[in-house]
Amino acid sequence: MAQFKQSDALQRLPTQFFASLVKKVEHLKQAGHDVINLGQGNPDMPTPAHIVEKLKEAAEKPANHKYSPFRGRQELKEATASFYRREYNVDVDPDTEVAILFGAKTGLVEISQCLLNEGDTVLLPDPGYPDYLSGTALAGAHVETMPLVERNHFLPDYHNISREIREKAKLMFLNYPNNPTAAAADRSFFDQTVAFAKQHQIGVVHDFAYGAIGFGSGKPQSFLQSPGAAEVGVEMYTLSKTYNMAGWRVGMAVGNASMIEAVNLLQDHLYVSLFGAVQEAAVHALNSGQRSVQQLVNTYESRRHAFMSSLQASGWDVRAPQGTFFAWLPVPKGYTSEQFADVLLEKCHVAVAPGRGFGEHGEGYVRVGLLDSEERLQEAGKRIAQFPLE
Repeated sequence: MAQFKQSDALQRLPTQFFASLVKKVEHLKQAGHDVINLGQGNPDMPTPAHIVEKLKEAAEKPANHKYSPFRGRQELKEATASFYRREYNVDVDPDTEVAILFGAKTGLVEISQCLLNEGDTVLLPDPGYPDYLSGTALAGAHVETMPLVERNHFLPDYHNISREIREKAKLMFLNYPNNPTAAAADRSFFDQTVAFAKQHQIGVVHDFAYGAIGFGSGKPQSFLQSPGAAEVGVEMYTLSKTYNMAGWRVGMAVGNASMIEAVNLLQDHLYVSLFGAVQEAAVHALNSGQRSVQQLVNTYESRRHAFMSSLQASGWDVRAPQGTFFAWLPVPKGYTSEQFADVLLEKCHVAVAPGRGFGEHGEGYVRVGLLDSEERLQEAGKRIAQFPLE
């Protein structure tokens, strides 16, 4: 059989770091071990029933069996604008400042192809969501990293970016509440970001995938709540986490009109938008009562307490997450993040994600997903506590 060489763009893609973790977990399960898998980020609870019912009803409509409008249905764009007005007191134009996405992951990869040319400089958080690298690699962009370190509350320090890099950078990615560090950002940080971006003419892409999931200090801050944010950037939102709709693939980019037009233009050539019934259900999710969202956040907060309490009871000094459904835990001395993850899997049968998989500055930590029942999370904490952590 003929073998066809992959394009240069595909060969630039980073290696999927977590594929080996999946294989290790499956190997232990097949051997009969009870593995508590906290290494992935896939929501474990079902979509609220009222949203599922809306999908069933909409799927019966023959009009939804046709192609959807290329750039998504107007009612979904308007629902997105209403959502931002209600939840964040932010006004956006549904016609020019909203793009419908096949999940935020798609938008986060696409945006680099839309705005970067080969050799352009992009600023990425380190540690950060691996697909930021996927998009920039496809574009052939040059990556400069912004370290996220504990002493700065896992926020980038713009003063540490050299003048040369500031002047070269065309695009910057941010993500709060943050995956993997579970840190949150406040209004003052986003105000600072807007000023920095304006001064250096840098486009901002804020990944707001965990926008609904914050603990202790109220609703997480939207980047677009800072004055002038829509002049310099976009925010990527998704229904995957807020409504447990990960498999439905519904997201949106909101903000700067020129960036939105670029995303829409690219998608004109790739897709014919989402299945109409899914869009109807998404409108319903955004416009209906949000009680299920608050219940979801309460569940994650209870899980956080159950897991962190079990670790702290063992004497492990760990910081509770501020948002997301992750915990970011320091690795004991003498181990790399991958070595410690391997030990927890092999000795305790608890799977976690090595921090190094999220970037150089993720070394020294492991990421834990709070994506199992309180009982299983407490059990995971007890198993981990049996391991000498000093």
